[in-house]
Amino acid sequence: MIIGSCIVELHLPGNGSLKGKRSILKPLLTRLRREFNLAAAEVAHHDVWQSAEVAFVTVANDPGRVHTVLERAVRWIEIYHPEVQVVDWQIEVF
Repeated sequence: MIIGSCIVELHLPGNGSLKGKRSILKPLLTRLRREFNLAAAEVAHHDVWQSAEVAFVTVANDPGRVHTVLERAVRWIEIYHPEVQVVDWQIEVF
């Protein structure tokens, strides 16, 4: 069994409240779960309006498959969620 995790640092330009941040992150995390069958959550910067750190994980039998799924999820955020900017991301495979 291979476990992969990805931590993504996001910038939310123009956001002015925690409520606005939640309204952006909640649908994004829900769609990541549904589109890629990942576990996803906000893991840091909970009280910062224009910044978020999210993490998602997946499990598979092949390390290449794990890396591909996580990388595709990051690219999906960049393409389909222009309201957020991906600042940095890191994948680890165990």
